[in-house]
Amino acid sequence: MNGTENPWIDIVPGIRRQTITTGATMYQMRARLDAGSRLPEHQHAQEQITHVISGRVRMIVAGTPHELGPGESLYLPGNVPHGAETIEDTLVIDTFSPPREDYLAIDGAAQGR
Repeated sequence: MNGTENPWIDIVPGIRRQTITTGATMYQMRARLDAGSRLPEHQHAQEQITHVISGRVRMIVAGTPHELGPGESLYLPGNVPHGAETIEDTLVIDTFSPPREDYLAIDGAAQGR
């Protein structure tokens, strides 16, 4: 699956994602976060690695804040509550294992599949 074919999908106001690629055990997406946007606390079964390409974001993991800038990454175990506060316009790459089947289903629906 090629990321240039996949649509940008709004997650919450000011935060959108685009699938880059997926495989049997991994899923990768890019996300654009507008300055001041917030991703409410949530959790999912997948492990996640967030890697910041540009900008600054504060990830709150189980109540503990972690401020990340360009070139920095954060590992999130599965089923751990987390959210984000965007300090400035930010681009991240998120990798999940196993794949985010929920996101892939939304991509398929947006493409009429």
